[in-house]
Amino acid sequence: MRRITYVAVAAVFLTLVGCTQAPPPTPPDTRDADAKTIRDGEDAWNKDWAAKDADKILSHYADDANLMVPGFPIATGKTAETQLLKGLLMDPNLALTFTAIQVEVSKGGDLAYTRGNYSMTMTDEKTKKPMVEKGKYVTVYRKGADGSWKAIQDINNADGPPMPAGK
Repeated sequence: MRRITYVAVAAVFLTLVGCTQAPPPTPPDTRDADAKTIRDGEDAWNKDWAAKDADKILSHYADDANLMVPGFPIATGKTAETQLLKGLLMDPNLALTFTAIQVEVSKGGDLAYTRGNYSMTMTDEKTKKPMVEKGKYVTVYRKGADGSWKAIQDINNADGPPMPAGK
């Protein structure tokens, strides 16, 4: 009788062990490499702003992105973003630079954000003189099927009113 009990327990144990599936393999943690890719992308984006190249600037955004710039309605999608950017780029004094202080990539590796500071020079509509606005920004990125990172939410706000350039 004991022998049958041992055999039965062993059979149940082997059945349970055999029915459990191994957990799926853990994907590699690419967050550091993704953060570097995003930083490099923002460096390239700064160069595109310096060149005032609307097409290259827009290439950093996903097709369904939202661009939120103070003083303008939210620009959603390529058409609205193009109109907003072309209007900004008409300003001969326009210059924009931004630097990420923080880059965070989700554990899943499909979303990330940057947070940093920016400086934008533009022409004051009343005085026609260059003014500098300093502020902060947050950009949310989504990783595409091709592995590229595109901005899906881009928001900035000024630390205060623009100041005359050179001050």
